[in-house]
Amino acid sequence: MSTEPGLDLQEWETRWAEIEEQLAEDPAAALPLACDEIERLLGLQEGDTGLEQTRTELEASYEAARDVADRLERGLDVDPGDVGGAIQDLRAIRDTFTPAGGE
Repeated sequence: MSTEPGLDLQEWETRWAEIEEQLAEDPAAALPLACDEIERLLGLQEGDTGLEQTRTELEASYEAARDVADRLERGLDVDPGDVGGAIQDLRAIRDTFTPAGGE
């Protein structure tokens, strides 16, 4: 990613749009990619003191989604409802950081 915040966001939103397409095609396969992108987004926001309280909630949602993704990557059976819930959590995190939800 670049060192300019506006470009970082644009690059990230482009990548997220690609992931959304993959989530629509194969949610279980794309979930780990979505978790990786949210992890990067959370890292980009380090040091934003206005997000400290929200960060705890976001990190809990991220960690729950990452747990589902990790189980998928290990080849374990995962309930489709858990995959859907994880995707919703990641989208909610994305919406917190992107203007107008990034849509």
